[in-house]
Amino acid sequence: MAGKRNIYRSGINVAIFIVLEIAALGLLRRSSTGQEFFISKLSHDFIGTVWGWSQGIGDYFALKRINESLSQENFALQEALGKYEAVADSIREAGGRKDTYTAGRFRFRRASVVKNSNNKHHNFLILDKGTADGVGSHTGVITSHGIIGIIDSASTHYSYAISFLNSNFNLSARIGKEGAVGPMAWDGKNIDKAILREISLQHKFQKGDTVYTSGHSTIFPPDIPLGIIEGSKIINGSTYDIEVRLFQDYSAVRYVSLVENLDRDEVLSLENKEDGQ
Repeated sequence: MAGKRNIYRSGINVAIFIVLEIAALGLLRRSSTGQEFFISKLSHDFIGTVWGWSQGIGDYFALKRINESLSQENFALQEALGKYEAVADSIREAGGRKDTYTAGRFRFRRASVVKNSNNKHHNFLILDKGTADGVGSHTGVITSHGIIGIIDSASTHYSYAISFLNSNFNLSARIGKEGAVGPMAWDGKNIDKAILREISLQHKFQKGDTVYTSGHSTIFPPDIPLGIIEGSKIINGSTYDIEVRLFQDYSAVRYVSLVENLDRDEVLSLENKEDGQ
């Protein structure tokens, strides 16, 4: 207890000394211009020094937060790298087929476009993968910029795909990640335009919203970005037709991914049971 009292008294004494020193400096400052300049310089130097210390302390703790953030990001990158390495290992175990990998319920294969028709109403593509590569009908053809088409038939080394730029092609699309869903098809005139139909008037959207695959398909994965909304019109007073500008440049398609839904047969069997009841 005696030690605490001594510390307390020492603190009071130091505080009184500082107050008296400040008062003395104030009196000197008012006594002449030279003394005022000198004292102002000392005070500015003192303030600058204290500010520098405080800034250094702040930078230290900020650096600590930055390091923690970088550590978390590094962990996430390591985790992602581990997943990719696991995929690579599974490909090597499957016989070194580096152009094939599986993610969730979808299997992906790389392919190149041999021929691409885009100046007709019933456009098509020919790809350099066939039944020898495990490719069959009802396989999706995609890129990171959208839907290219669906495989209709395959020979040993090649496959024939119906292009999205085909008047007989429809896919299920969604406004945003959780918005309204409807059928989307090429507008039949412009290589970069499509129409999203049957959107109820109760649903809200605006120009510039992104349109994605809905996932309501046994062929295409969900959330593939397709394009952005450019306009709309009301049809029969009950639904919207929405104009979508496509991300994919169909005149320049060279490399694609073939996507196979591994659960497709199981889903279709359940649908057939429902239809049979």
